[in-house]
Amino acid sequence: MARTYEQNKGVFPAGVRSSDPVEGHFISRAVDDAGWWAVAWVTAYDRTRQRRYLDEAVVIADYLHTHWDPGTCGGGMWWDREHTYKNAVTSGLYLWVTTALHQRLPGDTVWGERAEAAADWYLDSGLINSAGLVNDGLTRDCANNGQTVWSYNQGLAVGAFTQLWRATGETRHLDTARRLADAAMSSPLLTRDGVLTESCDIGTASCDDNQKQFKGIFIRHFADLADATGSAAYRDYLTRQAESIWTTDRDPLNRLGQRWAGSTPNQTDWRTQASALAALTARPGPGARSG
Repeated sequence: MARTYEQNKGVFPAGVRSSDPVEGHFISRAVDDAGWWAVAWVTAYDRTRQRRYLDEAVVIADYLHTHWDPGTCGGGMWWDREHTYKNAVTSGLYLWVTTALHQRLPGDTVWGERAEAAADWYLDSGLINSAGLVNDGLTRDCANNGQTVWSYNQGLAVGAFTQLWRATGETRHLDTARRLADAAMSSPLLTRDGVLTESCDIGTASCDDNQKQFKGIFIRHFADLADATGSAAYRDYLTRQAESIWTTDRDPLNRLGQRWAGSTPNQTDWRTQASALAALTARPGPGARSG
């Protein structure tokens, strides 16, 4: 973690660390990219208790907040510095990061208020459709754009509302996380034959390098909800993912593919490996509580 931090915190021209220039502190024109780094440094702080990682997350979150815009659609996050698109991933990241900072900064009120505002906006924005699924973003007229339901958008929302419940104790936030999780488990847009399935996992489709990592993000946040609730149904779902990967999606060299149901054509690289490992490590142990 220290090596990653030291080698990436500086300034880099386009093409070195990203197709865009990186301006220092993991910030570029792609607002969501900065948000992922903030998640990483919050997690690094939790593991090491080194304050520099939490401070870095605050710097990035301050940058994210400059792209929270109540003047369009009443709030929400712009995906890019050019303000061309308000979408679920950036708004979900902002909600998770603001909540995380509120939990970790003693006496905080600023980040907590921002998290509550982000949660209220998210619920009223239209990003969540009538089936309880999160579409990719909003139109310029601030309506749900009906674009792909990706697992990572669903997972980020599950995780963010779970964490906001942990921070506030407000039941409505946990109810939202449950509603989103239940929708993910029951909809064929995300789960087929009990296995988490991306739209690009079906038929002859293939997932791009970003999409290869989406299911691992979902599972990380879904596992957080399973831990928070002790739900037997959620634990069973996690177990099913791990077992499917281990029995159908693992080759003789222990390479783990994109399609957790093991169907073909399958893709295998470090991204699919990391995503599937998230599911293996999320499998509940025999001592997990139930409720």
